[in-house]
Amino acid sequence: MIGSITPLLIADTRVRETAVAPFVSPDASFATLAPKSVAALIASAGDLSLVVDGEGIIRDVAYGSDDLAHAWGTAWIGRPWIDTVTVESRPKIESLLADAAADHPPRWRHVNHPSEGTGSDVAVQYAAVRMGEGGGVLAVGRDLRPLAALQQRLVAAQQATEREYARLRQMDVRHRLLLDSTSEAVVIVDASTFKVIEANPAAVGLLVQAMDRVVGRSLMDAFDGPGTEAVQTMLAGVRATGRSGETRATPDRGEHGYRVSAALFRQDGVPLFMIRLASTATEGHGSAPSSDGFGDIVDRLPDGLVVTDADGRIREANPAFVDMVQLASVEQARGESLERWLGRPGVDLGVLIANLRQHGSVRLYATTLRGAFGASAEIEVSAASITTADGVGIAFVVRSVGRRTTVDGVAPELPRSASQLKELVGRVPLKDLVRETTDVIEQLCIEAALEITGDNRASAAEILGLSRQSLYVKLRRYGLGDIEAE
Repeated sequence: MIGSITPLLIADTRVRETAVAPFVSPDASFATLAPKSVAALIASAGDLSLVVDGEGIIRDVAYGSDDLAHAWGTAWIGRPWIDTVTVESRPKIESLLADAAADHPPRWRHVNHPSEGTGSDVAVQYAAVRMGEGGGVLAVGRDLRPLAALQQRLVAAQQATEREYARLRQMDVRHRLLLDSTSEAVVIVDASTFKVIEANPAAVGLLVQAMDRVVGRSLMDAFDGPGTEAVQTMLAGVRATGRSGETRATPDRGEHGYRVSAALFRQDGVPLFMIRLASTATEGHGSAPSSDGFGDIVDRLPDGLVVTDADGRIREANPAFVDMVQLASVEQARGESLERWLGRPGVDLGVLIANLRQHGSVRLYATTLRGAFGASAEIEVSAASITTADGVGIAFVVRSVGRRTTVDGVAPELPRSASQLKELVGRVPLKDLVRETTDVIEQLCIEAALEITGDNRASAAEILGLSRQSLYVKLRRYGLGDIEAE
């Protein structure tokens, strides 16, 4: 994607080529300049400067860039200028020479020079002027590769931003779909002002008897005096401890009271409450999660959803989780500890529960999931503490991330940092981790040697203390360089 966009951006510089505005009084301003001073000034003005005779032959060259000087040196002296560029750039060289010979105002033109070392063309922007009456031409060039690299970084940043926006939009759609589809009344309340920021249709239908308008008003308007005091006390405790809480409150209007439970979370640094409301008129029906209470939307979710008690024993699970752990029905999972299927027995579930008790929620905890028949998958687990009629519980969202690590059968990249190695501990045997670490160090050393020697394989083998045959074997193993062509 980036490779296909960059040429278009470089081509855009050619569209904006403009004539160079000359000095007003060049004869008076530069009459006293010595030839050495002029040469030094021209050499420093551009990355590449050429002196071309009337026949188009390069007679002298100066570099303002060490990179270009190392690549080409004096190899161009004595060669026709037109022979140093790619085929599509030859008409531009002819145009530069013709305009300079006719004393036309110089214009910047973009041409490409082939590079034997890197295998990719070097883009240079030239302006040419005639030198005296002898027919010679002075051409000053600017290396466009830094601009191309900057444009590539810009495109990569734009693409990353667009992907992040798309992910956030998808999360927002899922969030709204869940709220609108659930039969449970849920409101999002500002923790400082108690104003209702968002309410799903079930909450609006429940509160309409106590409040004429829900969103934008204080949630405390829905309760009478004792109810307001009870809810405020409960919310203060939730905010102080970070743990979910529950209370009962009587409405300011209406026949039935409410059972109010709340959990604290932060969005953009602002503390918010997610409050669930239930009318005491349905008290006899209970509110524990069940296969019916999940609803169609939860049953159709592609990610696994599990509700456990405070110790991690499963109460309910949706079909996606049942498929992940290779069970026939949710009844086989009920009563079992979630630790039975998590990747690191005795570690993962304990870490999750400890963080839940401390923070109230856990996001994107990386581990593996083991199926009943030996299948294994890379997953991310998010969890939050909840309150049900059966007491405090935990809701886990299990998402498979295997497609992020392997695409179209291609193995994932070797870990290149200590943090990446830590993520593999517990999933990969120690001997495999040691072997992969050795491979990473070996590959990095070979890449560094090739970079130091300018991709000279013989010199790289010498500084590494390897034979050329051994180096070629390792280059082929790590996919470095074009070994077959050589």
